[in-house]
Amino acid sequence: MTFKEVFEGIQSFSENVLFAPYDALRLGTESWALSNVINWILMIIGFVAMLYWMGQLKNYNDNNEEDRSQTSHGYLGDLPKE
Repeated sequence: MTFKEVFEGIQSFSENVLFAPYDALRLGTESWALSNVINWILMIIGFVAMLYWMGQLKNYNDNNEEDRSQTSHGYLGDLPKE
């Protein structure tokens, strides 16, 4: 067995087994947008999640629920006076 046969075996396994689900998701169309429908759905979910997260952060900020006191480092607030 040569190194070429090993790498061809890895290539064959990757293309025929590991990437088989991605081949099924192509839907056999030539349309770029339709072929990427999974990507569009994930982008929309991510965008909605980001908007929700930013809204929750704004609510916490508006209610002053965060502890903003200086704890241990000078760079978190005013520097101590000498």
